[in-house]
Amino acid sequence: MRLQCNIASVSELKIGDRQKMLSLMQWHYDNVCPQASEADLNQKRRMIQLLEPQSGELCGFSTQTLIDVQVDGRPVQALFSGDTIIDRSQWGDNALAYAWGEFVLGMMDRSPDCELWWFLISAGYKTYRFLPVFFREFYPRHDQPTPAHAQAVINALAGHLYPQHYDANSGVTQAQSHQYRLREGVADITAQRLRDPHIAFLLRRIQDMPEVMNCAVWLG
Repeated sequence: MRLQCNIASVSELKIGDRQKMLSLMQWHYDNVCPQASEADLNQKRRMIQLLEPQSGELCGFSTQTLIDVQVDGRPVQALFSGDTIIDRSQWGDNALAYAWGEFVLGMMDRSPDCELWWFLISAGYKTYRFLPVFFREFYPRHDQPTPAHAQAVINALAGHLYPQHYDANSGVTQAQSHQYRLREGVADITAQRLRDPHIAFLLRRIQDMPEVMNCAVWLG
């Protein structure tokens, strides 16, 4: 692990930080609208920054916020991971996984009695592939149906975030006109990668792009 990590408050980000974040997004994604990206960032509370240790240059980040919903009459809280990107030159570094894990463990320690989930959307295989690598239980998945209790959580969270674009029958959210997409050549799904049943499952669920699949992991 070579990159350094820092947890920053979105409200305290400097203009230079925001410009570098936008640059990273535009380098790896098509259709990145600066105004939409800024508005999305301002809806988040925290971000995990990945920094090059010698220069201190920002080379990756992941935005995070908490969502509170009611599911079957009970309160449920979810950590929602928004924009996440690591500069391609730093792929293979596990700093983000370690930093995110420590961030979540801290949340669990502070709220031991809270029903906590992790909610994320997957439009690319790298995001979804994170789940079987680090978790035993996550949904949806290729090898078993989503239990009713987990589907209820997914429906509540996706319906809260995307009330006009989430389809509960398919479990996918129809992307809006300003939705960005990974550039060609960045994390393409090849025939070799389709041998992985997790990646093949993701592709089947989001065949009619642009769509994203909504995923949930129970954290405690």
